[in-house]
Amino acid sequence: MTEDDLGPLREILTDPIAMTAYEGAFDDAESAQWLARNLRRYEEDGFGLWAVDLPGVGMIGQCGITRQFVGDEQVLEVGYLFQRAHWHQGYATEAAVAARDWGFRELGAPAIWAKVRDTNIASMNVAIRLGMTVRRRFMVHYRGVDMPHLGFAVDR
Repeated sequence: MTEDDLGPLREILTDPIAMTAYEGAFDDAESAQWLARNLRRYEEDGFGLWAVDLPGVGMIGQCGITRQFVGDEQVLEVGYLFQRAHWHQGYATEAAVAARDWGFRELGAPAIWAKVRDTNIASMNVAIRLGMTVRRRFMVHYRGVDMPHLGFAVDR
């Protein structure tokens, strides 16, 4: 991603339905902070979330590998968010498979994880398609709310 991706990224992050797992939509400032945090990841870790571009359309989502905590354990996690107009078309799975494989190949990760809110059936299905199984249940405290999550993982 680059700073030029803020517009299409904002379309996702300000959509209250797309952002249900985050307990609601972001405002413009939070969207800019999200992008800035991801750009810092490139500098600090050498990797992060990538823009997912659809030919002839442009950026429809983001997907990639980031360092996250599953409970108290730091892991490499595949994450993804897409514009609702592009849900249920296989894009999240296609991008997540590429990110998972990249994490194994380029980072030598022993496992790749996915943090999934326990109500997010679509993301659970993506994780299952990646060959992942539930390894842990944990809480994430975000925006003043404790949210139960499942830690899915697949070993190399």
